[in-house]
Amino acid sequence: MSNDNIQRRGLMLVLSSPSGAGKTTLSRMLLEADKKISLSVSATTRPMRPGEVHGKDYFFLSNEEFEKWLSQGRFLEHAIVFGNRYGTPQDLVTGALTAGQDVLFDIDWQGTHQLKMKMRADLVSIFILPPSHDELERRLTNRAQDTHDVVAARMEKAMDEIGHWPEYDYVIVNYDVQKALKEIQAILTAERLKRERQVGISDFVGKLMS
Repeated sequence: MSNDNIQRRGLMLVLSSPSGAGKTTLSRMLLEADKKISLSVSATTRPMRPGEVHGKDYFFLSNEEFEKWLSQGRFLEHAIVFGNRYGTPQDLVTGALTAGQDVLFDIDWQGTHQLKMKMRADLVSIFILPPSHDELERRLTNRAQDTHDVVAARMEKAMDEIGHWPEYDYVIVNYDVQKALKEIQAILTAERLKRERQVGISDFVGKLMS
C-alpha cells in the first residue's frame, strides 16, 4: 500500500552540475524510470532546429515576444546563454504542481537561485559532483577534439560552478550512474512524502478518526 491515493502537490526537482558530471544522463534516466515527473519546457529565442516541435522541445519566441512575457512576469527564471534568451513559463509549472505532477529542471546555479526566490517551498535542489578532478578533465577532453586551451577554459568554468554546491539541498557524487540515480530516486520519494506536500492528508486522517 502506498500514498498514491492521497492528493499531493507536485514539486520542482532541480538537477545541476558542471559540464561532464553526468547531469544530462541522470535526467534522461530519471524521466524514463518515473512517469510522475516531466521535464520543464523552456521558452527560447534561439532558432528552431530540424525535428524540434514548438511546445514540446521549447516554446520558440521572437525577442519581442520574449520581452513581452518578461514584462508580464510570466517567467519563473530566465537567462541569456550564448546570445539566446531562455526562460521557464510560470503558469505551466504551477499548473503541473497543483495537479500533483513533479517537474524536472536541468538548469545552473543562477536559474536555481531565481526559482528559490519565487517558489522555495516547492523546490528540491540536487547538485551532482564528478568523482574527481582528473575524471572530470578526462571527460571534458574526450567529449570533443578541442584544443588544450578550450578544455582548460571548460575546467575553469566547471570549478566556478562547483563552488556553488553549498547552495543546494542535496549533493550527490556521481561515482556510478546507477547508484547516483537510486540516490536521486530516494530523495524524490522522501520529498514526495513530506507532510506539507500531501495536501489531502488532513481529509484522510479525518476519515481515519471518524
